[in-house]
Amino acid sequence: MKPRVTVITIGVDDLERALDFYRDGLGFPTEGIIGREFEHGAVAFFDLQPGLRLAIWARKDIAHDTHLEVMPRSATEFTLGHNVASKEEVDLIMDQASEAGATITVPAHDTFWGGYSGYFQDPDGHLWEVVWNPQWTLGE
Repeated sequence: MKPRVTVITIGVDDLERALDFYRDGLGFPTEGIIGREFEHGAVAFFDLQPGLRLAIWARKDIAHDTHLEVMPRSATEFTLGHNVASKEEVDLIMDQASEAGATITVPAHDTFWGGYSGYFQDPDGHLWEVVWNPQWTLGE
C-alpha cells in the first residue's frame, strides 16, 4: 500500500458545535456542512494543507456507514499533530484553541527531546498536539 492519506475523519457528537470550533474558533477554511439532504450524509471538510483535509462527521453516522456500534470515546486512541515554526506560534495557537473552547490538557512547555509543545482537546475530546520541533523545517 502506497501511503496516500488525503482525509482524516473524526467523529463528533454535535456537528454544528464542531463546525463552530474548527471554522470560527481555529479559523480552518471550509464550505460548511454539506450532504444534509442524505440520511447519514451531513459532513464538513476543512482544507489543512495541499492534498490533506480534515472531515467532521457525526459518530452515529460513521457507525452506520461502517456497520459498527458507536463506542465510548477515548482521547488516548490517537493525537493530531500540528507542527509550527516557533515556540511563540505554539503559545499563540494554544491560546487560540483555549479561547475557542478547547480544554488544555498539557500547557505548552519545553520537551525532553528539545522541542516545545502542548496538548488540547477539542469539544469532542480529540487530542491535538501543537508542537515546534527544531529538527524539522516546515514548507509553507
